[in-house]
Amino acid sequence: MKTLILGLGNPILRDDSIGLRVVEEIRRRDLGDPGIELDQDYWGGLRLMERMIGYDRVIIIDAILTGAEPGTIHFLSPGDIPTQRSASAHDVNLPTALELGRQAKAPLPASEDILLIGVEAEDVQTFDESLSPKLELALPRVVAAVEDALKPERGSL
Repeated sequence: MKTLILGLGNPILRDDSIGLRVVEEIRRRDLGDPGIELDQDYWGGLRLMERMIGYDRVIIIDAILTGAEPGTIHFLSPGDIPTQRSASAHDVNLPTALELGRQAKAPLPASEDILLIGVEAEDVQTFDESLSPKLELALPRVVAAVEDALKPERGSL
C-alpha cells in the first residue's frame, strides 16, 4: 500500500507550521516503511488533489481554526472541510478538486482513505518560526495520532 503523509502550512506563521513540524518529527523517527512517503507543502485545492495522485491512502496534517481549545486534534474527511487554502478565486476547495480529479479518471485514493488531521491553532498571524506553547505541547500527541492512523488494524482511514 502506497501512503502519503503530507504536512501543510507556512513555516514562518507560528501555528500554521504545525503540519510541517509533525512531518519533520515523523521523518526523524524513520518509520522504516518504503511504502510511506513524507512530504511538506503549502497548497490546497487542485494542487493538493494532484499531489494525491497515485497513492492508496493520504494523511494530511494542517492547522485549523474552529474555536476549540488550541491543541485539539480534529479527525476529518475531505467532505468535512468546504474551505480552500488558496487565496486565488481560480482555485477550488478539496472536495471539488477530488471530484474533478475522479471525473478525469485520476488514480486518487477513495474518500474514506483520506484522513485530514486538523490541529486547532492559537496563532496563525504572527511571523515566527516557533509554535505557540499550547501547540508545542500538542505536537507529540499529533505525531502519535498520525502513527496510530497508520496501524494495519485500523483498516480504512
